[in-house]
This record gives sequence, C-alpha cells and structure tokens, in this order.
Amino acid sequence: MNIDILYQDEHLIAINKPAGLLSVPGRGPQNQDCAISRVQQQFPNSRIIHRLDMATSGILLIAQNVESLRAFSKLFEKREIYKRYIAVVDGRPNSDEGEVDLPLICDWPNRPKQKVCHETGKSAQTVFRVLEYNREHNHTRLELIPLTGRSHQLRVHMLSLGHPILGDEFYGTEQSRKGANRLLLHAAELEFIHPFTGCAMKLEKPAEF
Repeated sequence: MNIDILYQDEHLIAINKPAGLLSVPGRGPQNQDCAISRVQQQFPNSRIIHRLDMATSGILLIAQNVESLRAFSKLFEKREIYKRYIAVVDGRPNSDEGEVDLPLICDWPNRPKQKVCHETGKSAQTVFRVLEYNREHNHTRLELIPLTGRSHQLRVHMLSLGHPILGDEFYGTEQSRKGANRLLLHAAELEFIHPFTGCAMKLEKPAEF
C-alpha cells in the first residue's frame, strides 16, 4: 500500500491522503483499510492527529510519538494551524470573496450529516475566495480557509451559499453530484510553527482536479 509522504521527521509525517480513503478505521471489516493503518505498516508508532473526510483528499498530519501527538493536537485546539483548501462548486457565488459564519451541529436522524443550527450549533467560520469561474460549465474554483474545524464545515457552508461542492453525495443536488466523479475538495496547504524545532512550516500539495 503506497503512501505519498510529503514531509517526514522524527516527530511528524505529512501524507497526501487520496479521496475515498478513511483517515481512521470505520465499523466492520470492510472499513479497516485507512490512512493511519497504512502508515503504521511502515511506522508502527504513528498516531493520527486530525482527520479528513473520507471523500476529501489532501494533507494529513500523523504524529510519531505520544509527545508529538499532544503538541500538534494543541496547535489544532488553539487554531494555530493555518489551513487552505481548494474546492470546485456548482454555480458562482454572488461575491468574489467573503466569510460564512454559521453554527453547525450533527443532524442526528441523518448522521453523520451536519446542519446549520442557530440555537444549539457550535460556532463555525469559513473564508472563501473565487479563483476561477468556468462559464461553460457554470462551475467556480474556490480557495477555502476554515477558521474553525467543525465536521463537514466546508461542505455545509458552501451548501448554505447555494453552491454545493461538486461530487458531494451528502449535501449536493442532483446536478452538482453529477458534476464530478468524486468530491472536489482538497486540503492543499498547512502552515504552522513546528512545536519541537521552532521552524515555520509550510506544507503544500496542489489539487489534482
């Protein structure tokens, strides 16, 4: 099982997770193949720091020891890791840039889907910027910067704008689902200060779509 390693040191491994691969094992024997289990075959002490949706591709950080897991988890908790995603959505937003500020909560009858809830939802913010508009297909390529890290945040926030991400089986319309054979969402960049070396880190992996 090949692993696309983007960066490696004694504390951390960064991989490019492909779309369609779980970050961690799911329920049942058919869902045991995942990013962390593949990495552990070569690096047994590996521990998952954060997750990407199964349908999302891109940069995933994996700790190499308990101390590293604690240190990098704190960076995520304190929102000290800058994250940039690339997405292609149906239609074109009304403005070329902006921020979505809508609280999210699990839609329990339809879990793992999430929904906007102003009464009990957790705070969630996403900054977006138009990179390119395809007039022929009426699709827009966006840069998405999540200021918070809620489950399915980018997918639900884009839906709230009326522009679901292409290929999204959970939140898409019939039209947007047919727009791509996978979810067109990719974790393209992470920036942070390495908690052990003090170096400024910038990890990048361009989207393949």
